[in-house]
Amino acid sequence: MRCPLIVAAAISLSGCTTVHIKESNFLRADKPGAAAAAPADLRAALPGLLVQDVTVAADDGVTLGGVIVRQPATTTTATTVLYFGGNAFHLDQAGRQVLPLIASCGVNVAVFDYRGYGRSGGAPTVAKLAADAIRVFDDVGARVPGRLFVHGQSLGSFMAAHVARQRPQAAGLVLEATATTVADWANANLPWYAAPFIRLDIGESLRAVDNVAAVAAWRGPGLVLAGGRDRITPPALGRRVYAAMAPAQRQWILAEHAGHNDIIGQGVLMPAYCAFLHQGATSDGHVKTAADSSESAAVH
Repeated sequence: MRCPLIVAAAISLSGCTTVHIKESNFLRADKPGAAAAAPADLRAALPGLLVQDVTVAADDGVTLGGVIVRQPATTTTATTVLYFGGNAFHLDQAGRQVLPLIASCGVNVAVFDYRGYGRSGGAPTVAKLAADAIRVFDDVGARVPGRLFVHGQSLGSFMAAHVARQRPQAAGLVLEATATTVADWANANLPWYAAPFIRLDIGESLRAVDNVAAVAAWRGPGLVLAGGRDRITPPALGRRVYAAMAPAQRQWILAEHAGHNDIIGQGVLMPAYCAFLHQGATSDGHVKTAADSSESAAVH
């Protein structure tokens, strides 16, 4: 996320000013010809697991590249997590840390590069990323039968919430380092001493992104993960998203010592995260009719 850089540039200006925040401030695709890391890097990070390189054709024909990581044949699981990374996420770099963490819960994992990044073609816009997220969800659901969770980190939390809103058959929603709206997020990154002198002008396409509205329409299990030291998406924003979820099926976990990009990596958090992915499932992987969800306290 680049909001702090935008704010810093604004503060360097003298007097009152209007800061225009557009898609181009956030979505900066790879330069043409940029090479992705070899897929073998991911296999080395996932010993014993089955790593399948896959592609999905977006609605406009752009090819989206990703992987599906499956548990070994000796492990019975009917749960898959579709993970949406943060801004400028690259599967072949960040995936080496994220994929093993999620797979350690004994679930399958699917991750794709956003269009314009890494393995995926095209040029990103908010609308196209949202459409791609739905397309990928449908494709993964067809490839891997069973329960399909969506998990999004930072920018990816907006994609995951959008999918959950449009696809109520999702088994659960995990939002990590999330925020309410782009306007709230940008204002949260304004230092108190600069706020009186800066007016934020949010682009129309960004104004339409509203995680509170998305999760308010979601009726399935929801888990919000926040970092106590996150200065990019402060926990207060995630707490507001959590408050909009259905009370009976929501959970909140604050990892007090985590920053913006290391929340899921907190060892004390992982048992609760894994339990969320397995809640409501019987030994054969089917879903129980009654959910047992509760709010979680902060973890240290």
